[in-house]
Amino acid sequence: MNDIIQFLSDIVAGELDIYVITFTLVSVMIVLLFLSFPMVVPLAIGALIGLLHFSLVDPEVLIQQMVTGISPNALIAVPMFIFAADIMTRGHTANNLLGLIQAFVGHLKGGLPITTCISCTLFGSVSGSTQATVVSVGQIMRPKLLQAGYKDSFVMALIINASDIAFLIPPSIGLILYGTLANASVGELFIAGIGPGIVLTIFFATYSYVYSRKHADSISLVEETNREEKMEAIRKSILPLGFPALIIGGIYSGIVTPTEAASFAVLYAIVVECVFYRILGTKDVLDAALSTGLITAVVFVLVGVGQAFSWYISFEQIPQDLLAPLDLSSASHEYILFVIALAFFVGCMFVDSLVVLLILTPIFAPIVDAAGLDPVHVGVLITLQMAIGSATPPFGCDIFTAIAIFQRPYLEVIRGTLPFFLILLVMSALLIFLPDIALLPRDILFSK
Repeated sequence: MNDIIQFLSDIVAGELDIYVITFTLVSVMIVLLFLSFPMVVPLAIGALIGLLHFSLVDPEVLIQQMVTGISPNALIAVPMFIFAADIMTRGHTANNLLGLIQAFVGHLKGGLPITTCISCTLFGSVSGSTQATVVSVGQIMRPKLLQAGYKDSFVMALIINASDIAFLIPPSIGLILYGTLANASVGELFIAGIGPGIVLTIFFATYSYVYSRKHADSISLVEETNREEKMEAIRKSILPLGFPALIIGGIYSGIVTPTEAASFAVLYAIVVECVFYRILGTKDVLDAALSTGLITAVVFVLVGVGQAFSWYISFEQIPQDLLAPLDLSSASHEYILFVIALAFFVGCMFVDSLVVLLILTPIFAPIVDAAGLDPVHVGVLITLQMAIGSATPPFGCDIFTAIAIFQRPYLEVIRGTLPFFLILLVMSALLIFLPDIALLPRDILFSK
């Protein structure tokens, strides 16, 4: 009892004990979260209390750090890619991509869920967002899968987890933010994310095929399309497929930077949907711009406050002291990668993945540099954990997106997620022990 009283007294007195500071910050943030404040408030209040009560540093430094957090030029790509994806989501792009894939594999055993997996991968190259992929692909494919006889629990789990691939395939907002925080090449990160994204697509497609074989009695096959229908699907998909070609080809060739590619992507999206398809008008583009502005404001405020909070805990050397018992300075690369993956995975299960990225990346970046790890490899691994967390109970954001879109209860939405979760864990292990899954394409294209 005396120890508890002394501990609380140290908090009141502002004693600079690392555990006192950590306990105070965590307690304040948890209380504010339970009071339903958005995550930006606990981060800001936590940093402010730490500065005023423990460090006695001028609080103006928080404003400086917030501005610093949103200053990197690479972040300009974020609203550009969001804007381009919003325009294409409102138009015909998603339908045409799905039509192409279904025309060629939809009639096969397991064809519809395989179509869903591949569609999530391709749409990820348009949106870069797991939630946008859940909405766009899910609204189209879920009715078709249910009509074919698939259980709804399998269908929702498939859509939620296959949408994770969008976080790995460029243009990924997670990869852009990580590259900014860790001072890593966004172009290299984009290329490195493709390999794991393709492998994960194959894993999900394989499981979908096995599941379809096991439940073949209750599942009906889709009628095969004829040659003319296949050619029509190809014709309709040429323009949407130009979007990833523009991004990846432009960055790889060195013609454009990722930020410039994002600007061209907006122009391309407007031309495709407004000029060629003629599905969107000026009002639709303005609505997309307004939506992009709102989303970007939320993201950038979070980035700025996250930078301020990360600066404070680094100033107090909290991460170094808390991680000291793990002795990462002399550990193997695999052990360090496992600790990083575990930290991000657990964090993303409970808190928005961007918040976890903003807090933990500055903590582990010095360890990654000291160990001689490739920051691009680490970035892809971290992004994978963010994707897993977004689809993992209890608070994965994709789960709640699916609840809102499909109007189904929480327990029903998460019922079929276990097999996909295990596949994602296997993918994480492969990425730790076989880094060439990510780095080989990067090394080939960038001649390293």
